[in-house]
Amino acid sequence: MQKSISSRHILIIGGAGYIGSVLSRQLLQNNYQVRVLDPLIYNNSRSLAELWTDDRFSFIHGDMGNTDTLNQALEGITDVVLLAALVGDPICKKYPELAQKVNDDYPKRLLNTLQGRGIQKFVFSSTCSNYGLQKDDTPADETAELNPQSLYAEAKVGFEKHILEQKTNLDFSPVILRIATAFGISPRMRFDLTISQFTRELALGHKLLVYDENTWRPYCHILDISRAIIRVIESPAEKVSGEVFNVGGDEGNFTKKMVVDLIQRELPNTEFEYHVGDFDPRNYRVNFQKIKNQLGFVPEYSVEKSVKTLIKALKQGFFTDVDENRNFYGNYFIDDM
Repeated sequence: MQKSISSRHILIIGGAGYIGSVLSRQLLQNNYQVRVLDPLIYNNSRSLAELWTDDRFSFIHGDMGNTDTLNQALEGITDVVLLAALVGDPICKKYPELAQKVNDDYPKRLLNTLQGRGIQKFVFSSTCSNYGLQKDDTPADETAELNPQSLYAEAKVGFEKHILEQKTNLDFSPVILRIATAFGISPRMRFDLTISQFTRELALGHKLLVYDENTWRPYCHILDISRAIIRVIESPAEKVSGEVFNVGGDEGNFTKKMVVDLIQRELPNTEFEYHVGDFDPRNYRVNFQKIKNQLGFVPEYSVEKSVKTLIKALKQGFFTDVDENRNFYGNYFIDDM
């Protein structure tokens, strides 16, 4: 039987990151208890600083690969959201051994550790990057062939497969969310993602270089991603258990050129240049009808409005320390590794 919201205690593994710091706040606003387990590898503790005043919030500084730390984090927990990963191919290539552990070995061990603990839902944040390079512009639904083009996506695909193979043996409800590329302002803001990177470069008057401008990607606001995760947590197990959902909306499919055109409507006197032949071969559109039809989820936040908001914030003097604190604002390197 599903417990009431007030008695649900959610563990967010990787909760101090770009999405997790927003999800933590949304869950608290919805009257959940929240615990975050995070090693803070980007010195990003400030993303959760003010949450310490909320008695429903707790934090454990550590790694899910440490058995004692993980057991401590799981005490009294009813649901688990796994966001933790080395996100993006550049950092995975830079730290391949760590990427193997964090993106593959530790999640598989976690799945076993959750058994017998009375967990209700386990939500795995996968990625639409799993679709990689599609044969044509037909939007990929959850049944489409996966064609990962990076170490990062390969690990996500591998763990998805592991979950689906094990789902009938689990005593909790696993749910896989293939999340579109995130955008929006966060307490752990990132400027190494397409929409925020393009917007900042042009807002600061820099010339923007864009590679393979006609390649497609889906985008989804971090508040909507958080809403989707909460929707899954609150949905009856029979609707979501063992299911895969693309997270986003059909109107969130953009080419890079479409993103530049949208930003240029707000910043008409900026410079950009297109180049053909990038190191990133991904090109995919995504179909989001399943999450809409089965869970009634529709994104509320548009790329256009988010671009306007970010431009306004940049013009008003926010995020002036990006160059000095580059690693806080992007996944570039890990200290002491």
